[in-house]
Amino acid sequence: MNKLILDVDTGVDDAQAIMMALASPTVEILGITCCNGNTKLDNACKNTLRVLQKCNRLDIPVFRGCVQPLLAEPLHAGDYHGKDGLGDVPDPNAPGMDMLQDTHATQAMVNIVNDNPGEVSLVATSALTNLAVAVQLDPSFPEKLKALYIMGGNIESRGNTTVCGEFNFVVDPEAAYIVLNRYTCPTYIASWEFSCRNSVPWSFCDTWLAQDTEKARFMENISRHTRKVAQSEDNEKEETKRVGFNSCDAYALVAAIDNSVVTESEEVAVSVELAGNNTRGMMVLDYMGLLKKKHKATIMKKVNLDLFKKMMIDSVK
Repeated sequence: MNKLILDVDTGVDDAQAIMMALASPTVEILGITCCNGNTKLDNACKNTLRVLQKCNRLDIPVFRGCVQPLLAEPLHAGDYHGKDGLGDVPDPNAPGMDMLQDTHATQAMVNIVNDNPGEVSLVATSALTNLAVAVQLDPSFPEKLKALYIMGGNIESRGNTTVCGEFNFVVDPEAAYIVLNRYTCPTYIASWEFSCRNSVPWSFCDTWLAQDTEKARFMENISRHTRKVAQSEDNEKEETKRVGFNSCDAYALVAAIDNSVVTESEEVAVSVELAGNNTRGMMVLDYMGLLKKKHKATIMKKVNLDLFKKMMIDSVK
């Protein structure tokens, strides 16, 4: 079994990733930790519980994490995911916040990994604030992880939030810097450009969401706003044309489930730029070896799209 901790800021793509993990027979989710990011922390917690309720898995513990970045001003993605993070389609029967665990998310991460040293992979699809605090609580935390999978950063300085910055890293650049420089476990990164190049066709989305199941109807409902925005961007911005739906967070998740899904990658030392009017939050790839870092991250380049799409289909069956 793949023992996972999911660190999320549950918007639409986090919801997709969570559902893909829940659908996998080889995954055991030991806990889900929530962070400020796509939406405010309380929304992220509520949204996570909604997804688990829809999948009949409210037995999985959910933990409330960091409410704001380490130093940066809070930033959210309400224009893309909806103000509440799940398309602004509230559910009056959604679970309440009383379903959350009492332990803070960062301490929960440390506890879970200490109980399962070398066995747990951490999948981070949010700003990396919780992870940065966790390594402060326990400096040995990263070396006890089996692996770390990150959705975030960019490899060609193409931003989606600032000129050169990807959202998750821009939300908390200091946290991203800490994680990329202090986590020395095997590290796999699904960057923004990588996810764009491996988008699924809109025609597939129609088939995927047309399945006659409660989960498919849930996903169709919460993703309607996001798909409308993304399709509009496809039509208007030829230079960043994706020609399909980019389920950003799901790419990091599927790699954690089955590394063979990633068919092309490269290893390189990475860091994060913390200064610069246009480059703060940009991921730095050190091809020249000037940073003198021994630890290298695996940068994903291509996925087996057929297998990825099958996992998407299975997630809403």
